[in-house]
Amino acid sequence: MKARTLRSPERYERWALIGLLVFTVVAAGAYWNFALHPDRIPSTPAAMKFFAASFPLFARLHIVLAALVLGYALAHRLGARWLPALALVYALSFLAEHVGTGYGFPFGPYGYTDLLGPKPGGRVPALIPLSWFLMAVPVWVLARRVHPGSRARRIALGAFLLTVWDLALDPAMSFLTSYWQWQAPGRYYGMPWTNLLGWYAVGLVIISALDAIAARIRLERLDARWSAAYYGVVLLMPLGMILAAGLWPAVAATAAGVGAGAWLTRGIWIETGSAVSDAEVGPQDAVAEADVQSHASHAEALEAR
Repeated sequence: MKARTLRSPERYERWALIGLLVFTVVAAGAYWNFALHPDRIPSTPAAMKFFAASFPLFARLHIVLAALVLGYALAHRLGARWLPALALVYALSFLAEHVGTGYGFPFGPYGYTDLLGPKPGGRVPALIPLSWFLMAVPVWVLARRVHPGSRARRIALGAFLLTVWDLALDPAMSFLTSYWQWQAPGRYYGMPWTNLLGWYAVGLVIISALDAIAARIRLERLDARWSAAYYGVVLLMPLGMILAAGLWPAVAATAAGVGAGAWLTRGIWIETGSAVSDAEVGPQDAVAEADVQSHASHAEALEAR
């Protein structure tokens, strides 16, 4: 009974991720069936009104649901200790996006439309820095598991995995749709190549900052395999859109990036089980373990009597 209770939160994490996956598949399927084939939308006023209202909301809802799923996993593993990481990544990414939309550095000149909701400060939607956090955390966990002893390597790997995400995200959200727009269109579905350099540079800053506080908040306690699956589910939304639209060069570039990332993080799949090393166990875990052992010894003593 006790073992089942201890494992229930992990099951809830998996079910929450499955729920996010289902929403992602349904949303990408709806994009393929209706956004790419508007003639399939029933020509009734109610259907047209529903589609017009739902299209701007699906990306927002995906970010919110992804935040709830990750937030649950972090709260289960860390309590409230992860909130400073959220504040730090949110502030850094908001600053990068605010400077980027105002001065074209470091991504290139671009601007957000109103499709992603309110913009604090007038330029960056509030959901955008949150989306940076949603991917920064899992990529740090993966990088840390692969390179626990090398800060430079895990920061470089984390920034790379963040940049891979944009290989699908930008074609889906600025070329197929208009969540943001490039003022000086480039060759990669309207995106200038400088954007990838900007993503990697900002990724280095964000992952470095996250790495600086990760040990204090015990961020490594988030399961690496779950983090890899979460990364994949979030990436699946833009990947599904570019697949549906037949943007094969973008699909190939994303697949190559994901393949490289999978190779670089292959160590997490060949480790035995999901056991946490002694170095990853905090004082509170040691106390809890000692308490369990004490109760077990007491029970054995009573039984012997």
